[in-house]
Amino acid sequence: QVQLVESGGGLVQAGGSLRLSCAASGRAFTISTYAMGWFRQAAGKVREFVGAISRTGGTTNYADSVKGRFTISRDNAKNTVYLQMNSLKPEDTAVYYCARTTGTVRDKLFEYGGWGQGTQVTVSS
Repeated sequence: QVQLVESGGGLVQAGGSLRLSCAASGRAFTISTYAMGWFRQAAGKVREFVGAISRTGGTTNYADSVKGRFTISRDNAKNTVYLQMNSLKPEDTAVYYCARTTGTVRDKLFEYGGWGQGTQVTVSS
């Protein structure tokens, strides 16, 4: 079964950095054929868009709340997408998910599929 697996979460102090990874596992699944997105869900809140990257990595799109602090990149040879998070704030605390879309760098939840289990990011003040 094709699955996306997120990793790299943890506990970090405000102002710190983390890099999340999203790797495809299971049967042959080439992420290079998909645009990839990152979303997050804080406790008691709806899942929200964080950012997305096009199939080749040439185009990215970010939520205003993370613009200038977060960077998405991809290594198609490694079948992995990354989310570099700098200058973290307590309000960035959430479970972070990656997913794939057949479209471009979309920001709508319903346009994505293949959700992973998520990785917890906790930012202390």
